[in-house]
Amino acid sequence: MPPHSDEPPIDDPQTEGNPACVLVFNVNDPCGAGGLAADIGAIASVGAHALPIMAGVYARDTAHIFDMYALDVEAVSEQARAVLEDIEIQAIKLGFVGAPDKLGLVAGISADYPDVPLVAHMPDLSWWNEADIDAYHEAFAELILPQTTVLTGSHSTLWRWLLPNWSTQRPPGARDLAVAAGQLGASATLVTGIPTPESGYENTLAEPFTILASEQFKRIDGAFCGSGDTLSAALAALLASGCELTEAFSEAVSYLDRCLAGGFRPGMGQTVPDRLFWAQPVSPADHAVPDHSLTPPNPQGSSFHDTHH
Repeated sequence: MPPHSDEPPIDDPQTEGNPACVLVFNVNDPCGAGGLAADIGAIASVGAHALPIMAGVYARDTAHIFDMYALDVEAVSEQARAVLEDIEIQAIKLGFVGAPDKLGLVAGISADYPDVPLVAHMPDLSWWNEADIDAYHEAFAELILPQTTVLTGSHSTLWRWLLPNWSTQRPPGARDLAVAAGQLGASATLVTGIPTPESGYENTLAEPFTILASEQFKRIDGAFCGSGDTLSAALAALLASGCELTEAFSEAVSYLDRCLAGGFRPGMGQTVPDRLFWAQPVSPADHAVPDHSLTPPNPQGSSFHDTHH
Protein backbone atom coordinates (compact mmCIF):
# COMPACT_ATOMS: atom_id res chain seq x y z
CA MET A 1 0.00 0.00 0.00
CA PRO A 2 2.87 2.43 -0.77
CA PRO A 3 1.95 6.05 -1.53
CA HIS A 4 0.74 6.66 -5.06
CA SER A 5 -1.54 9.05 -6.88
CA ASP A 6 -2.89 9.69 -10.33
CA GLU A 7 -2.35 13.40 -9.76
CA PRO A 8 0.88 15.03 -10.98
CA PRO A 9 3.45 15.64 -8.22
CA ILE A 10 3.31 18.99 -6.45
CA ASP A 11 6.41 21.07 -7.12
CA ASP A 12 8.64 21.76 -4.13
CA PRO A 13 6.56 19.99 -1.43
CA GLN A 14 8.76 21.54 1.32
CA THR A 15 8.99 18.28 3.27
CA GLU A 16 12.55 18.98 4.45
CA GLY A 17 12.52 19.21 8.23
CA ASN A 18 9.02 17.84 8.70
CA PRO A 19 8.50 15.63 11.77
CA ALA A 20 8.65 11.88 11.21
CA CYS A 21 5.25 10.24 10.76
CA VAL A 22 4.16 7.20 12.79
CA LEU A 23 1.20 5.10 11.65
CA VAL A 24 -0.64 4.01 14.81
CA PHE A 25 -3.26 1.29 15.17
CA ASN A 26 -5.14 1.32 18.47
CA VAL A 27 -8.52 1.71 20.11
CA ASN A 28 -9.87 4.95 21.51
CA ASP A 29 -9.76 5.35 25.29
CA PRO A 30 -12.37 7.89 26.44
CA CYS A 31 -10.60 8.64 29.72
CA GLY A 32 -7.38 9.50 27.89
CA ALA A 33 -5.22 7.10 29.87
CA GLY A 34 -4.15 4.79 27.06
CA GLY A 35 -5.12 3.92 23.52
CA LEU A 36 -4.88 6.54 20.79
CA ALA A 37 -4.81 9.39 23.32
CA ALA A 38 -1.61 8.01 24.83
CA ASP A 39 -0.10 7.38 21.40
CA ILE A 40 -0.76 10.88 20.10
CA GLY A 41 0.53 12.59 23.25
CA ALA A 42 3.70 10.52 23.51
CA ILE A 43 4.53 10.70 19.80
CA ALA A 44 4.06 14.47 19.75
CA SER A 45 6.15 14.86 22.91
CA VAL A 46 9.21 13.30 21.29
CA GLY A 47 8.85 15.40 18.16
CA ALA A 48 7.05 13.15 15.68
CA HIS A 49 3.57 13.19 14.11
CA ALA A 50 0.96 10.50 14.80
CA LEU A 51 -1.30 9.09 12.09
CA PRO A 52 -3.96 7.49 14.34
CA ILE A 53 -5.99 4.65 12.87
CA MET A 54 -8.95 3.81 15.12
CA ALA A 55 -9.68 0.07 15.47
CA GLY A 56 -12.46 0.38 18.04
CA VAL A 57 -13.48 2.11 21.23
CA TYR A 58 -13.28 1.17 24.89
CA ALA A 59 -16.09 1.69 27.34
CA ARG A 60 -13.92 2.39 30.35
CA ASP A 61 -13.01 4.72 33.18
CA THR A 62 -9.73 5.12 35.02
CA ALA A 63 -10.45 2.03 37.14
CA HIS A 64 -11.93 -0.56 34.77
CA ILE A 65 -12.38 -1.58 31.15
CA PHE A 66 -16.03 -2.56 30.87
CA ASP A 67 -16.17 -3.45 27.18
CA MET A 68 -14.65 -2.81 23.78
CA TYR A 69 -16.64 -2.04 20.64
CA ALA A 70 -14.69 -2.96 17.52
CA LEU A 71 -14.82 -1.31 14.13
CA ASP A 72 -15.02 -3.77 11.26
CA VAL A 73 -11.85 -4.52 9.36
CA GLU A 74 -12.98 -2.62 6.26
CA ALA A 75 -13.39 0.61 8.24
CA VAL A 76 -9.90 0.20 9.67
CA SER A 77 -8.44 -0.67 6.27
CA GLU A 78 -9.97 2.37 4.59
CA GLN A 79 -8.55 4.69 7.25
CA ALA A 80 -5.07 3.26 6.70
CA ARG A 81 -5.34 3.23 2.92
CA ALA A 82 -6.36 6.88 2.74
CA VAL A 83 -3.40 7.93 4.87
CA LEU A 84 -0.82 5.69 3.21
CA GLU A 85 -1.70 6.87 -0.28
CA ASP A 86 -0.95 10.42 0.84
CA ILE A 87 1.78 10.37 3.51
CA GLU A 88 5.17 8.69 3.79
CA ILE A 89 5.59 6.86 7.08
CA GLN A 90 8.75 6.22 9.10
CA ALA A 91 7.40 3.75 11.69
CA ILE A 92 4.34 1.70 12.60
CA LYS A 93 3.08 1.30 16.15
CA LEU A 94 0.56 -1.43 16.96
CA GLY A 95 -1.52 -1.18 20.10
CA PHE A 96 -4.70 -3.13 20.78
CA VAL A 97 -6.95 -3.68 17.74
CA GLY A 98 -9.45 -6.12 19.22
CA ALA A 99 -9.64 -8.94 16.66
CA PRO A 100 -7.42 -11.30 14.65
CA ASP A 101 -8.66 -9.99 11.28
CA LYS A 102 -7.32 -6.53 12.07
CA LEU A 103 -3.99 -8.05 13.14
CA GLY A 104 -3.91 -9.59 9.66
CA LEU A 105 -4.48 -6.16 8.15
CA VAL A 106 -1.60 -4.64 10.13
CA ALA A 107 0.66 -7.55 9.19
CA GLY A 108 -0.13 -7.04 5.51
CA ILE A 109 0.63 -3.32 5.68
CA SER A 110 3.88 -3.96 7.56
CA ALA A 111 4.91 -6.49 4.90
CA ASP A 112 4.39 -3.79 2.25
CA TYR A 113 6.85 -1.59 4.14
CA PRO A 114 9.72 -3.95 5.03
CA ASP A 115 12.13 -1.10 5.81
CA VAL A 116 9.74 0.62 8.25
CA PRO A 117 10.14 -0.51 11.89
CA LEU A 118 7.10 -2.07 13.58
CA VAL A 119 6.78 -1.59 17.34
CA ALA A 120 4.12 -4.03 18.57
CA HIS A 121 2.71 -3.70 22.08
CA MET A 122 0.98 -6.55 23.91
CA PRO A 123 -1.26 -5.04 26.61
CA ASP A 124 -2.74 -6.72 29.66
CA LEU A 125 -5.90 -8.40 28.37
CA SER A 126 -7.06 -9.89 31.68
CA TRP A 127 -10.28 -7.83 31.48
CA TRP A 128 -11.31 -9.77 28.33
CA ASN A 129 -12.81 -13.26 28.07
CA GLU A 130 -10.44 -16.21 27.80
CA ALA A 131 -11.51 -17.40 24.35
CA ASP A 132 -10.93 -13.96 22.81
CA ILE A 133 -7.59 -13.61 24.56
CA ASP A 134 -6.39 -16.97 23.23
CA ALA A 135 -7.49 -16.13 19.67
CA TYR A 136 -5.80 -12.73 19.82
CA HIS A 137 -2.57 -14.15 21.22
CA GLU A 138 -2.47 -16.87 18.59
CA ALA A 139 -3.03 -14.44 15.73
CA PHE A 140 -0.49 -11.98 17.16
CA ALA A 141 2.14 -14.71 17.34
CA GLU A 142 1.43 -16.00 13.84
CA LEU A 143 0.86 -12.73 11.97
CA ILE A 144 2.54 -9.88 13.84
CA LEU A 145 5.67 -11.25 15.50
CA PRO A 146 7.33 -12.29 12.22
CA GLN A 147 7.14 -8.61 11.18
CA THR A 148 8.05 -7.10 14.56
CA THR A 149 11.11 -4.94 15.11
CA VAL A 150 10.44 -4.54 18.85
CA LEU A 151 7.80 -6.34 20.91
CA THR A 152 6.88 -4.45 24.08
CA GLY A 153 4.97 -5.58 27.14
CA SER A 154 5.14 -5.93 30.89
CA HIS A 155 7.09 -8.80 32.44
CA SER A 156 3.94 -10.43 33.84
CA THR A 157 1.96 -10.10 30.59
CA LEU A 158 4.71 -11.47 28.36
CA TRP A 159 5.42 -14.29 30.83
CA ARG A 160 1.79 -15.44 30.84
CA TRP A 161 1.60 -15.27 27.05
CA LEU A 162 4.99 -16.44 25.78
CA LEU A 163 6.05 -18.84 28.55
CA PRO A 164 2.83 -20.20 30.10
CA ASN A 165 4.50 -23.50 31.01
CA TRP A 166 7.55 -21.98 32.71
CA SER A 167 8.29 -24.41 35.52
CA THR A 168 11.55 -23.34 37.16
CA GLN A 169 11.57 -21.53 40.49
CA ARG A 170 13.43 -18.60 38.99
CA PRO A 171 11.09 -16.27 37.07
CA PRO A 172 11.97 -15.83 33.40
CA GLY A 173 14.31 -12.99 32.59
CA ALA A 174 14.17 -10.58 29.70
CA ARG A 175 16.40 -12.77 27.55
CA ASP A 176 14.17 -15.80 28.19
CA LEU A 177 11.20 -13.81 26.93
CA ALA A 178 13.23 -12.48 23.99
CA VAL A 179 14.14 -16.06 23.04
CA ALA A 180 10.47 -17.07 23.12
CA ALA A 181 9.44 -14.04 21.06
CA GLY A 182 12.40 -14.53 18.72
CA GLN A 183 11.35 -18.09 17.97
CA LEU A 184 8.10 -16.58 16.68
CA GLY A 185 9.92 -13.97 14.62
CA ALA A 186 10.36 -10.84 16.77
CA SER A 187 13.77 -9.20 16.36
CA ALA A 188 13.90 -7.68 19.86
CA THR A 189 11.77 -7.52 23.00
CA LEU A 190 11.39 -4.66 25.48
CA VAL A 191 10.29 -6.07 28.84
CA THR A 192 9.01 -3.62 31.44
CA GLY A 193 8.40 -3.89 35.17
CA ILE A 194 10.91 -6.64 35.97
CA PRO A 195 11.13 -6.70 39.79
CA THR A 196 14.52 -5.96 41.35
CA PRO A 197 15.79 -6.94 44.82
CA GLU A 198 15.85 -3.28 45.84
CA SER A 199 12.04 -3.00 45.49
CA GLY A 200 12.43 -1.15 42.23
CA TYR A 201 11.90 -2.33 38.71
CA GLU A 202 13.93 -2.81 35.57
CA ASN A 203 13.12 -2.20 31.93
CA THR A 204 15.25 -4.31 29.58
CA LEU A 205 15.72 -4.46 25.83
CA ALA A 206 16.89 -7.88 24.66
CA GLU A 207 17.51 -9.91 21.58
CA PRO A 208 17.40 -13.71 21.80
CA PHE A 209 21.13 -14.01 22.44
CA THR A 210 22.02 -10.78 24.18
CA ILE A 211 20.83 -8.01 26.49
CA LEU A 212 21.06 -4.80 24.47
CA ALA A 213 20.27 -2.32 27.23
CA SER A 214 18.74 -2.16 30.68
CA GLU A 215 17.72 0.62 33.06
CA GLN A 216 16.53 0.47 36.68
CA PHE A 217 14.08 2.86 38.31
CA LYS A 218 12.60 3.34 41.76
CA ARG A 219 9.05 2.09 41.99
CA ILE A 220 6.45 4.84 42.23
CA ASP A 221 3.55 4.25 44.61
CA GLY A 222 0.18 3.80 42.96
CA ALA A 223 -1.32 1.97 40.00
CA PHE A 224 -0.99 3.43 36.52
CA CYS A 225 -2.96 2.91 33.34
CA GLY A 226 -1.65 3.77 29.90
CA SER A 227 2.06 3.32 30.60
CA GLY A 228 2.52 0.55 28.03
CA ASP A 229 1.02 2.56 25.19
CA THR A 230 3.01 5.61 26.27
CA LEU A 231 6.32 3.75 26.19
CA SER A 232 5.73 1.87 22.93
CA ALA A 233 4.51 5.02 21.16
CA ALA A 234 7.54 7.00 22.32
CA LEU A 235 9.86 4.20 21.19
CA ALA A 236 8.23 4.06 17.75
CA ALA A 237 8.48 7.83 17.36
CA LEU A 238 12.15 7.87 18.34
CA LEU A 239 12.94 5.10 15.85
CA ALA A 240 10.98 7.01 13.21
CA SER A 241 13.06 10.10 13.96
CA GLY A 242 16.31 8.28 13.23
CA CYS A 243 17.49 7.08 16.64
CA GLU A 244 19.25 3.74 16.71
CA LEU A 245 17.56 1.09 18.80
CA THR A 246 19.45 1.28 22.10
CA GLU A 247 19.38 5.08 22.08
CA ALA A 248 15.64 5.03 21.37
CA PHE A 249 15.16 2.59 24.26
CA SER A 250 17.08 4.77 26.70
CA GLU A 251 15.20 7.93 25.71
CA ALA A 252 11.80 6.20 25.74
CA VAL A 253 12.13 4.60 29.18
CA SER A 254 13.47 7.85 30.62
CA TYR A 255 10.53 9.73 29.11
CA LEU A 256 8.09 7.20 30.58
CA ASP A 257 9.69 7.51 34.01
CA ARG A 258 9.19 11.27 33.93
CA CYS A 259 5.58 10.79 32.78
CA LEU A 260 4.91 8.48 35.73
CA ALA A 261 6.66 10.78 38.20
CA GLY A 262 4.33 13.57 37.12
CA GLY A 263 1.26 11.32 36.96
CA PHE A 264 -2.14 12.58 38.06
CA ARG A 265 -5.55 11.15 38.98
CA PRO A 266 -8.29 12.77 36.90
CA GLY A 267 -10.91 10.44 38.37
CA MET A 268 -11.40 7.95 41.18
CA GLY A 269 -9.35 5.14 39.63
CA GLN A 270 -5.76 4.72 38.53
CA THR A 271 -3.11 7.34 37.90
CA VAL A 272 -2.60 8.61 34.34
CA PRO A 273 0.93 9.34 33.09
CA ASP A 274 1.51 13.03 32.43
CA ARG A 275 2.83 12.82 28.89
CA LEU A 276 3.13 16.62 28.74
CA PHE A 277 5.05 16.98 32.01
CA TRP A 278 7.55 19.22 30.20
CA ALA A 279 4.82 21.73 29.29
CA GLN A 280 3.57 22.34 32.84
CA PRO A 281 4.15 25.82 34.31
CA VAL A 282 7.09 26.10 36.69
CA SER A 283 6.12 26.72 40.31
CA PRO A 284 8.43 28.47 42.80
CA ALA A 285 9.24 25.09 44.38
CA ASP A 286 10.57 23.90 41.01
CA HIS A 287 13.22 26.59 40.59
CA ALA A 288 15.92 24.19 41.79
CA VAL A 289 15.01 21.71 39.06
CA PRO A 290 17.28 21.95 35.99
CA ASP A 291 15.70 23.69 33.01
CA HIS A 292 15.77 20.50 30.91
CA SER A 293 13.25 18.91 33.28
CA LEU A 294 10.56 20.90 31.51
CA THR A 295 11.91 20.26 28.01
CA PRO A 296 10.42 17.60 25.74
CA PRO A 297 12.66 14.65 24.90
CA ASN A 298 14.87 15.43 21.90
CA PRO A 299 15.64 12.39 19.73
CA GLN A 300 18.59 14.16 18.12
CA GLY A 301 19.89 15.91 21.24
CA SER A 302 21.01 15.22 24.76
CA SER A 303 19.80 12.41 26.96
CA PHE A 304 17.06 12.80 29.56
CA HIS A 305 17.84 10.29 32.31
CA ASP A 306 17.30 12.55 35.34
CA THR A 307 14.21 11.60 37.31
CA HIS A 308 12.08 13.20 39.99
CA HIS A 309 12.48 10.25 42.36
